[in-house]
Amino acid sequence: MRRTWLIFSQAVTVALAVLFVVATLKPDWLSRRAGQTLLPEIVSIVSAPVASSLPASAAMAGYSTAARKASPSVVSVTAMRAPQRNPHAEDPWFRFFFREGNGPQQQEPQRGLGSGVIVSPEGYLLTNNHVIDGASEIEVQLVDGRQASAQVIGADPETDVAVLKISLDRLPAITFGQSEELQVGDIVLAIGNPFAVGQTVTSGIVSALGRSRLGINTFENFIQTDAAINPGNSGGALVDVNGNLVGINTAIFSRSGGSLGIGFAIPADSARQVMESLIRDGSVTRGWIGVEPRDLTPEIAETFQLPVSQGVLITGVLQDGPASQGGIRPGDVVTSVAGHAVTNTQQLLGAVAALKPDTRVTIGLQRGKQAVEASVKVAQRPRAQPAR
Repeated sequence: MRRTWLIFSQAVTVALAVLFVVATLKPDWLSRRAGQTLLPEIVSIVSAPVASSLPASAAMAGYSTAARKASPSVVSVTAMRAPQRNPHAEDPWFRFFFREGNGPQQQEPQRGLGSGVIVSPEGYLLTNNHVIDGASEIEVQLVDGRQASAQVIGADPETDVAVLKISLDRLPAITFGQSEELQVGDIVLAIGNPFAVGQTVTSGIVSALGRSRLGINTFENFIQTDAAINPGNSGGALVDVNGNLVGINTAIFSRSGGSLGIGFAIPADSARQVMESLIRDGSVTRGWIGVEPRDLTPEIAETFQLPVSQGVLITGVLQDGPASQGGIRPGDVVTSVAGHAVTNTQQLLGAVAALKPDTRVTIGLQRGKQAVEASVKVAQRPRAQPAR
């Protein structure tokens, strides 16, 4: 019995040794099975465990749900502008020399293309002022092919926001998102009609927030994104991954006319405030104090030996204007408005514009080495004159 057990144990030992040698030198002999095709050893494939794999529909969805939700609310806007009239058209000599057949043909109306966003079932649309500025006729085309003439409810050149209205039923109004909760790095989609090729969706991230001093609008607080925004996208929607509106696409930084990855959008909450004022009052009412501001630089602060390094230098004061009557002088540095610190010109403009006309506000000033306060009665900001 003992001898039999010894023979068995030796046989098992030899078998394990052979198995080890085969597994080391020829592992493919062990893995080969009937009907199984082995991939070349150069290809390494890693498969996720079945339990942790996403359903195929979720894995391939991407941002299609957001695009499908928001796209019907984004429209194409065509603005027709009358051709510029030649100032010599009524001159008899001009008409003689450029009579029919010998002179320039009558110019065709100019067509401007842009985008817009349906924001209410009642037919209100948001777009950019520069899309419809100077237009004699505006046509809107929906994704479903319907067309309608649009009426201009109001426009605000200082924020580049305009409100249109169309008369159609079953309008797919977009859902407003929380643009104030956006963070740098959030994914966004830009939807519009670039280069008149048809509705297009591009994706990117929020590159920066609160962009200002770009020289685009008077009041600037842009969302910057690298989602491709091209000519024709102006007035279109910037939406989050849920398809909710977070911005109105407005401008691009470009040397070629195409997207270079730097686009700007007006935050949806700002556009909504302007829209509500235009619908309710026909215009946007803003505060105004009548000063010429300039950013305070470290060089200016050092030259005038000022104890502050941030603020807004007042270089001019309108005679008998609100600031003048409140005691503000050229050379003063504004450091706060209504208790809120201001560090640059855009902040000062925004803080004053948010004030209600005919109310008094306390403005903190640095006058030389002395900190003083001025009580100013806010006036209504004069309406911006259209460019000629």
